Amino acid sequence: MFNLKFFSLFSVIRVYNIIVIVIAQYLTSIFILGHQKDTLEVILDPYLFVIILCSSIAIASGYIINNFYDYEKDIINRPIRSDIDKSIRKRTKLRLYFALNFLCLCLSLLISIRAASFFLVYIFALWLYSHKLKKIVIIGNICSAILTITPFFAIFLYYKNFELIIFIYALLLFFIILAKDIIKDLENLKGDFTLNYQTIAVVYGEKFSKVAVSIIILISYINVINLILNFDIGLMFYYYYLCLFILAYILFILWKSRTKKDYLIIHNSMRILIILGIISIVLI
Repeated sequence: MFNLKFFSLFSVIRVYNIIVIVIAQYLTSIFILGHQKDTLEVILDPYLFVIILCSSIAIASGYIINNFYDYEKDIINRPIRSDIDKSIRKRTKLRLYFALNFLCLCLSLLISIRAASFFLVYIFALWLYSHKLKKIVIIGNICSAILTITPFFAIFLYYKNFELIIFIYALLLFFIILAKDIIKDLENLKGDFTLNYQTIAVVYGEKFSKVAVSIIILISYINVINLILNFDIGLMFYYYYLCLFILAYILFILWKSRTKKDYLIIHNSMRILIILGIISIVLI
């Protein structure tokens, strides 16, 4: 019974996603934002550690409240995972949600009042997205992408590094996540339609969603070419050439996709693209 609850909690807070974000935050700090400092100095920085810890706790609580509101939809779209998740009662999830938020705010106060204010706004935004915004057409997708990259802005503010290339990186990540989110809506169309979620796929249909994803991929393509031609990206150009190939592949198979399995392949391809981008930061 304990093992089932442990795996259920692991599933609800999506530990694997949080681990990826933690690694991405540290790599970003070492190779991009704090590149003037010694690597060990960045890794052992206690303030950076607390910022990343607070980000992880806030994200975990965001996943919990999202799971709480999406329970009925997940029964339709992800029946196996829902069976695992339901071993933890809703009341327990809410208690854990409030406990994690309290812990996040207490830890952020160790940094500064501004840090605590940042995480307070972030926690509120995650709740508002889960409760209301995600059900609003287009707004839900944009908010999802913004909230995904927000933890990186906490590090930007800490290092006070506002170089143009950093915003170009962030913009590229935003568009890839936005495209992935719309693909996810196509994948979850049945559950969203049943529960009247106003997603792009539900309101405007499958073809319009594909057009929207295609436009976003083309914008990402332009962004990648801009990075290759106009910025010093070191050996990371290997990743960007691979990125052009994967985006072209996604665009090709997108218009051939019809089933949930097809969209899942595209969704996972975009996940791989993001993970490879995180790993390739060391090439800068």
